[in-house]
Amino acid sequence: MTQTPGAADWADSRREAARVHVERLARAKAAETTRARELVAGFVAQAVERGLVTVPLLARSGDGGATCRTGLTGWYLTRDGSIGVTETGDYYGLAVPIGLRQGLRGIEMGPTDPPLQVGAGARDGESIALPVLLAMRLDAGDDWPIHGR
Repeated sequence: MTQTPGAADWADSRREAARVHVERLARAKAAETTRARELVAGFVAQAVERGLVTVPLLARSGDGGATCRTGLTGWYLTRDGSIGVTETGDYYGLAVPIGLRQGLRGIEMGPTDPPLQVGAGARDGESIALPVLLAMRLDAGDDWPIHGR
């Protein structure tokens, strides 16, 4: 089936509009990530300046039961231990599937891009702006108990 010239022009314009939209979203995401990384770096600098004690960051299963070593040290940002930041400013989502092997040997993890809105889209419906979370964590100092640990 061949397209009429008008239909081809319309399809081309829609493809171009979609491409422009995708590029715009990618630029916005990159800007958000850059801003979030700057906030995390500021948190690390302040945590070090205030002498906040670093702790081994453990990965935890999604249900909060099992934990395992990661080889990372830093600070937990959430009281459930699901998010941590290392001394080098890397951001980690620590809630991962943990099997018997990981429980015994530990788990190797890679950092993720920090979001400006932590927990957005999560099932529990709770989210918090990254600057607010970081300020709360700094204000708590070393009085930041991790529930379930």
